[in-house]
Parts: sequence; C-alpha cells; structure tokens
Amino acid sequence: MRVVVTDAEVTLADVLSLRLSIDEPLAEGTRLVLRQRGTGTESKVVLGTPGAEARDASVAVSLAPLDLGPGRWDIYLEQGSGQDPSGTRTRVQSVDPGFSLDRLDAYALSRRTLAYRAYRTLNGYLALRISEAGPVADVRAVWFREGRFEVTGVLAYTGFEDDDAHHTARLALRSTSGPEAAVTAAATVKGVRFHAALSLCDVIAATPEYEGLWEPSLEVDGLEVPLPLGARIDDVDGKRRRVHYPDTRVDGVPVRPCYTVDDELRLEVGG
Repeated sequence: MRVVVTDAEVTLADVLSLRLSIDEPLAEGTRLVLRQRGTGTESKVVLGTPGAEARDASVAVSLAPLDLGPGRWDIYLEQGSGQDPSGTRTRVQSVDPGFSLDRLDAYALSRRTLAYRAYRTLNGYLALRISEAGPVADVRAVWFREGRFEVTGVLAYTGFEDDDAHHTARLALRSTSGPEAAVTAAATVKGVRFHAALSLCDVIAATPEYEGLWEPSLEVDGLEVPLPLGARIDDVDGKRRRVHYPDTRVDGVPVRPCYTVDDELRLEVGG
C-alpha cells in the first residue's frame, strides 16, 4: 500500500493532524506507528475505519497522552495483526515540507515543556521531531552597526501575548570562562518581539587579554529566569556548521557571532 501525506501539522493543542492520500482503503484496525530513531521504541494508535471506498483520509492523533520522549520519530501505517514479517507496515511518505514560520511562531506562544513538529525528511518521508522546550529568546537577525552588536527576535514558550504591551528588559553578555564579567544594556520588548543592542567597545574592555567567549541572555520583567538567546524555531538544524556571520574588528580585535552545537548564540572575541 502506498501512503502519501499531503498536509501535516501539529496543532496548538499538540494534535498531529494528517491528510493522507492512499491507493487502497484503510482496513479496520489500521494503526499509526511512531518509531523512535536510535532506540526503536514504538507507540501505536488505532485509527478509525474511514470507509470501504475511501482514497484519502484525515487522521488526528493527540500526542501528549502517548508520552513520547525527545528525539526523531519515524511514522508508519500498519495493517493486519502486525505479526506477519512479510510486510504489513508501510512507511508514510510526505509531499508537505511541514514548515510555516507563521505557524511555528503561533505554536511557540504557549508555555510548553515539549515541542512537537511534523516535517518531511530529506528522503521524502514523514517524521515527528520532539524537543524539550522552555522560555527562550529566539533569534531572527544578528548584525554589527556603528560599533554595536544588535539582535532581534521573538520570545518563545513564555506565555506572553503577541500584542502591543511593552515589557522592561535588558540584554546581558556574560563571559563563559575566567572571572565573572558582564556587559548589559537596555532592550526593547513589545509583546513577544525584542530588539537589543550594546557597545562592542564595552565588550572588548571587559574581555581579559582581548580573547574570550560571551553568552548573551535577555532578562525580561515578569519572567523568573533570564532567557538564553538561540535559534531553533525554523528549518535549519545544526547552525554551528551551517550559519556563519561576518566578523568585525574593534580596535583591531576581531568579534564574531556564532552558534553552539545546541543552536545557542555566542559572541566570540579574538581568536
């Protein structure tokens, strides 16, 4: 049986919503199987009977009750008893890239501990990625201008409304090594949108021997802990390898933004 997803979405209520195109009717008792890559752990959900003449079907699966852990989950349809090794299981293909920045931004407005995302793999199959989620300042743009480091983005998983409300905030840079040092500046937060800038001269002056790594965070009134600056709400994974910003020089000292293996932003001085 050939199964192709024409539309895939994880709704705001963490429901996996799929539109399937199939070349034969789904049998009674057909199961949607989610298999975790690496561990082989599986979770199965029995689907309803869509009808003998159906050539497409809509599927909605609530993900939270399945107790799925972080990682990548491949998706299959399974028919019959599941005991036949000759093949009752079909991996689900997809023509939906599963990416809409507006949809991802709306999803990130709510407070969450886990974030679910349906997407199409490089080989054209449907998969589900589950990530741990907590309040974060999601970076959308970084640049140097007139001797300043500037950054813009959105607050994710904070529960803040996307409105015109202003929140008192500040951007802080803290050294990741050596003696405790910090450089701070006021930031603008309107609803869930933020903009912040600080002087690179202040960063250079606070950097021992003009070489070090700085970790930015956004401190916002109404939130208990500072928000790390990262970039996860998009379709680019592994930014440490794939995203490279041009550097600048301040009094001859090179400064460049970079990402960690966890897609968190850093400011590198010297080197």
